[in-house]
Amino acid sequence: MGLLELFLIAVGLSMDAFAVSVCKGLSVRTLKAKHAVICGLYFGGFQLLMPLIGFALGVRFQSLITSIDHWIAFVLLGLIGANMVREHDDESVSDSFRFMTMLPLAVATSIDALAVDVTFAFLQVDIVPAVSFIGATTFVLSCIGVKIGHVFGTKYKSRAELFGGIVLILMGLKILLEHLGFLG
Repeated sequence: MGLLELFLIAVGLSMDAFAVSVCKGLSVRTLKAKHAVICGLYFGGFQLLMPLIGFALGVRFQSLITSIDHWIAFVLLGLIGANMVREHDDESVSDSFRFMTMLPLAVATSIDALAVDVTFAFLQVDIVPAVSFIGATTFVLSCIGVKIGHVFGTKYKSRAELFGGIVLILMGLKILLEHLGFLG
């Protein structure tokens, strides 16, 4: 596998994390560098970790993983999105970068990498550089996503968090419908 193919895979796997990072940026009243770094570390770290797990599992559990990954993503994104919608007018917004918020988002956005990168075992890819590249790409795109989200969030305030919650719910629904064969 060449660098171009690996880059395209990395960007493709990073898109969910980028979209969620934009939503996280929407909810930030005062953007600090640590917000972008937290998103980058969680999402980039899990995009690095999940392919390693997928590679280790190889063929043995591929059918099990692919049979439930869409349900896990749907439930996690749906619950977090619903919570954002419910609290969008709350002026005392809780710290949305805490562990119990970020962990399920990181799992939900990287679970496809677990199933997709089982194929790395078949392709005899040098796994450590490959997943490091995927993790680094996701880190950078997540940091950029937080900044982009914050720009829009500052302008539109509570409507932005409502929009972000709706986007997360729709992302979860899209993932579910794709895996069930209702979307191309």
